[in-house]
Amino acid sequence: MAPDESVVQIEGPWTHRAVHAGGTRFHIVEAGDGPLVLLLHGFPQFWWTWRRQLVSLAAAGYRAVAVDLRGYGGSDKPPRGYDLPTLAGDATGLIRALGETGAIVVGHDWGGLLAWTMAVMDAKSVRRLVAVGAPHPLRMRASLRNPGQLRAGAHAFGFQLPILPERRLVAHDAALVGRLLESWSRPGWPDEESARIYREAFRIPAVAHLALEYHRWFGRSQLRPDGLRYARAMRTEVEAPTLQIHGALDTCVLPRTAQGSGRHVAAPYRWRLIDGAGHFPHEETPEVFNAELLGWLSDPEPDR
Repeated sequence: MAPDESVVQIEGPWTHRAVHAGGTRFHIVEAGDGPLVLLLHGFPQFWWTWRRQLVSLAAAGYRAVAVDLRGYGGSDKPPRGYDLPTLAGDATGLIRALGETGAIVVGHDWGGLLAWTMAVMDAKSVRRLVAVGAPHPLRMRASLRNPGQLRAGAHAFGFQLPILPERRLVAHDAALVGRLLESWSRPGWPDEESARIYREAFRIPAVAHLALEYHRWFGRSQLRPDGLRYARAMRTEVEAPTLQIHGALDTCVLPRTAQGSGRHVAAPYRWRLIDGAGHFPHEETPEVFNAELLGWLSDPEPDR
């Protein structure tokens, strides 16, 4: 039997609650007080990917909020709205629903593409930007012509098929989710318990289908008017100070795909490649990641 949304209500030194933004209900997890840091997860995960950052950011004097994105975990699962402009509207609406006009936005994977989009489409909502394992969206679009990244992202092309990919993802207690996590990360991660938690959360009804709608929009919109409008809009330079963190062992989004994103940033920009980490540096090497993140946040004038 498929699990229900209660499986994402994992206890810890944080608080769970629901927040409504733009007519959509989001499950958020928060810890600490101070400047708002909004944490956006990627595929195939949910808020729990930020569990160590919730603790470290709260201890450093920040209000850390991790959210289940539209279609994931304990958040609403509408049938539409999985394009990056709509998802960016979700996140900026959430910032306002949390009582702020702007936030430090940290995004991994799809959450990173979403964070880049927010920084362009609602620039005032992003005070600082941290992209983890996520190239600028125009770099990601350009990588579709790169044979190396095409091989690394072959799964995303398979996801364009209807029905079959989501069935494969949830088959055998979502065993494929565990294999994807393992294949994109450093040797030895994830541990058995972490893989079990991600597999179980991905089996919540509708999550597998809606998670793939992110990939389908990005792939199918490349030559459609909505995708071309998005690409034109993303030519606007990012005005928020930006930190880009990537794992040197990332086999999902190759480091060379992410490098060069700084050309789209007019503000101070910092690139950090973490040795010994794959696609999930915030989980694989949390101490190194947290030191980079907190050190950059504490710098009033981050370098280029």
